[in-house]
Amino acid sequence: MGVFIWHQWARVVALTAGIYAMWAGFWGIFYRKFFWDFIGGQLVAPPPGADPFSGGMIVAKSAAPFIAIIVTVPLLQILTIIMGLVTTLLEWPLPMMTKLPIYRSFVFRIVWLLIMAFISVLFYQGTNVALYSLTAAIGYTRAQMRGEIMEEAKENRGTAEKA
Repeated sequence: MGVFIWHQWARVVALTAGIYAMWAGFWGIFYRKFFWDFIGGQLVAPPPGADPFSGGMIVAKSAAPFIAIIVTVPLLQILTIIMGLVTTLLEWPLPMMTKLPIYRSFVFRIVWLLIMAFISVLFYQGTNVALYSLTAAIGYTRAQMRGEIMEEAKENRGTAEKA
């Protein structure tokens, strides 16, 4: 058996998170829902004789800023789409992208995935993105702790002779 290479596994999980983030962001634009609306909210039953689906959750007043950036203006969904696109481009790079210093950095990827997880967990469709992003960040953290180096990144480092 071979040795488990953490950064390659984390790359596949991060690629899944990036593609899922783009899908969830588009889906979240059409079906806007603040995921944490049940905290502090009030459940209202439908009035007698009315449509049985007319009741529901009344969101707490403290959630107004989240409602503004998720439901009124889909800012978090748009940010999640952009972050998912950047993640996908970083994990499945074009040849010119592999020469950039951020491509070689596990620390940048860890921080980027944690930010994407934090942003995407706030709207309903982005909860799976947050789980995948956290899982990939844990994989990259483990790779960093074990001292793994990306082979393709090793080839793209500058040398002192060329400078």
